[in-house]
Amino acid sequence: AAHGARKMEDYGRFLALLASALLVGFVSVVLSLVWVFQYRGGVSWDGGSREFNWHPVLIIMGFVFIQGIAIIVYRLPWTWKCSKLLMKFIHAGLNTIAMILAIVALVAAFDFHNAGNYPNMYSLHSWIGLTAVIFYCLQLFFGVAVFLLPFAPVRLRAALMPIHVYSGLTIFATVIATSLMGITEKLLFVLQNPSYSDSPPEAILVNCLGFLLVIFGSLILWMASRPHWKRPPEENTKILRPIGATPEGTEAESTMTNNSNADKSDPRSNTEAARKQNIKFDEAGQRTTM
Repeated sequence: AAHGARKMEDYGRFLALLASALLVGFVSVVLSLVWVFQYRGGVSWDGGSREFNWHPVLIIMGFVFIQGIAIIVYRLPWTWKCSKLLMKFIHAGLNTIAMILAIVALVAAFDFHNAGNYPNMYSLHSWIGLTAVIFYCLQLFFGVAVFLLPFAPVRLRAALMPIHVYSGLTIFATVIATSLMGITEKLLFVLQNPSYSDSPPEAILVNCLGFLLVIFGSLILWMASRPHWKRPPEENTKILRPIGATPEGTEAESTMTNNSNADKSDPRSNTEAARKQNIKFDEAGQRTTM
């Protein structure tokens, strides 16, 4: 009973953090739109300053908010009854959307700079930002190749999963930091009279936006780093499956065990043992999944 109460308490805590993260992330996107449309003249695609305005909006919407949701999608308890393959597709799909929006945001920034004969890639913001996008694309490519497509050996998946998780969280934290540098840099450029140091309404709005980005990133990283909120291994999720459903790997293990007990001299026993070992490696990879 005590264990059940603690489990419900942890579940309630997770839902509270999830709701807070979604609210903060949504408000961040709204504030970016308010900033762009109320103070910066809206958006367009004409090489002018309004084209550049796509950059902060798409970065915050895709590279921050959608990427954050993609990171914790495995940890949503109501998805544990879904197959791991389906959740991999959702995880990859959300990251793909975030990557596309980030690339469009980069194109808008470079196009604006080139049209106005402004120099490219001179600030720390641009250096780290472009690096984050490149590594994010590589992360997505290798993630699909290793974990989504059915070609990589389970031993390789289990070995690379901790690296995949760590690099994903590192890229996300880097994106948050780069966003803070970017919005500060933008305010320093555009606020002349009054200046940024005079704290006009636009500066206060954007400072609040940056503060919310830090909160959102902190909530996502906290939820993604708590081991007791990980998606359980497949054999432990059967209580969340419809009656009569069989968790992935359970039926295979049961069959192998029965065959082994029925005839230990069966030549197929070595193959079955190898298959069972592969299942264990696959479960090891699942335990390190976000």
